[in-house]
Amino acid sequence: MRGFLVSSIGVTCAAALALPLTPPAVATTARPVPTTEAATAARPAPHAGTPDATMAGRRAAEPYAPGSTQSLPLEPLTRNRATPTAPDAHEQGVTRRPVRHFSLLGIVWDDPEAELHGRVQVRTRAAGTGTWSGWQDVETHNADHAADRGSPESTSGRVRGATAPLWVGDSDGVELRVRSQPEKAEAASAHHGTGTRNLAAAPPLPYGLRLELVDPGDDAPPPGTSADGPRTADLAETSAAAAAAAAASAAAAAAAEASAVNADLAPLDATEIPALNGAQTEQEFLALNAEELTEQQQARPYVGPRPRIVTRRGWGANEGLRERGFRYTKKVKTAFVHHTASGNKYRCSQVPSLIRSIYRYHVKSMGWRDIGYNFVIDKCGKIYEGRAGGVARPVLGAHTLGFNSNSMGIAVLGSYGVKKPSSAAVKAIARLTAWKLGLYGMNPRGKTYLKSAGSNLHGKGKKVRLNVISGHRDGFRTSCPGRKLYGKLGSARSTAARYQGR
Repeated sequence: MRGFLVSSIGVTCAAALALPLTPPAVATTARPVPTTEAATAARPAPHAGTPDATMAGRRAAEPYAPGSTQSLPLEPLTRNRATPTAPDAHEQGVTRRPVRHFSLLGIVWDDPEAELHGRVQVRTRAAGTGTWSGWQDVETHNADHAADRGSPESTSGRVRGATAPLWVGDSDGVELRVRSQPEKAEAASAHHGTGTRNLAAAPPLPYGLRLELVDPGDDAPPPGTSADGPRTADLAETSAAAAAAAAASAAAAAAAEASAVNADLAPLDATEIPALNGAQTEQEFLALNAEELTEQQQARPYVGPRPRIVTRRGWGANEGLRERGFRYTKKVKTAFVHHTASGNKYRCSQVPSLIRSIYRYHVKSMGWRDIGYNFVIDKCGKIYEGRAGGVARPVLGAHTLGFNSNSMGIAVLGSYGVKKPSSAAVKAIARLTAWKLGLYGMNPRGKTYLKSAGSNLHGKGKKVRLNVISGHRDGFRTSCPGRKLYGKLGSARSTAARYQGR
């Protein structure tokens, strides 16, 4: 179908952005110096309690900054008992220290095929109060959220292994410990305090472990503020300013590109795509796709009312981070529902910052071409555009390893293994799927077949029968989207079908 349904034919991707890689970590006794992208303004770490330690004070005192990532190599925390002079590869971490401001963290390593079998715990210091949090667990199993094996994205040479990200809010101090554990002890430790520490039987930790501290930056330059800060006539600063101007120009072009693909639904540079009622949605759908529809589809299209969607511009995406161009699949036959496993300690007003942090973590830390999910939903029920390419189009994501083709990924922000998702979030899943799946003629209560590209649950090439609205665990052996959210998918299917008029 023309308009909404655009295939990848004729779409040419621009050259990939060169993403800087941190060299493999080498254990030393000296404390590592945090690294960031060279073009990003450094954010100082004032002592907690001073005026500039608050977010408001920091923004008032500093020039606009588009975000940054500090990368800290992990160091051994213990010595091997058999050889006291050798570092123990089963326990690494980052000793307590002050750092520049950040709001989200995660751990990455060199080999994306390697797994981290163990427990990752972190403590952080709140920037506004100087209070240290208790130890928090970081979800270690995250490889199932990825581009399909053998795809251009997975073979780019930039991809790294990683934990799920954890949102901690504005912080300026951190302490981390990573302990290798056998899988049984690892599972037990998630529920019983510190768990079993049988280090002799534990596998070694992945090589090149690094702690990534992500500052989402501000969503837009404050009025009348220069993004570059004060300048001098120094040649080096002139060169840096020219490089910054070139980067800004490229980002502006990428932003225009990301906005243009939604031009049928909203004006250019719109911060949101407005909601439509059922009649308006049907009229728009028929106008854009009339030549491609059968008489039966024209008589009864079964498309749910279009929900309000915050665009990438609306949540402040820095389009200069992602790889230019878009990649599409043929259609959308299945919606896979995920949770981000990033914790539930966020306010809905913080969601744009949280999404910018996940976006930066996916691209700069994990080496993906863009954020992996096609859509993001918060606990207040607001829907956000995810991977660039057009909200109505079949954008190829990196969300369900083995089943990214002919599907879309919807991530609900939070962790839902024990906590119930909000009714607003479940309703948003139903509203979004009723509309988007309806564009492709899919019944939310129905079943469909997808061909596996290879997962730990379904072999490559196998045709798998799935619910049109499925949980991540239906395509991959994983706990995602959490037991509590998975249990709500039946309700989402029924509600979505009702929105479609079925």
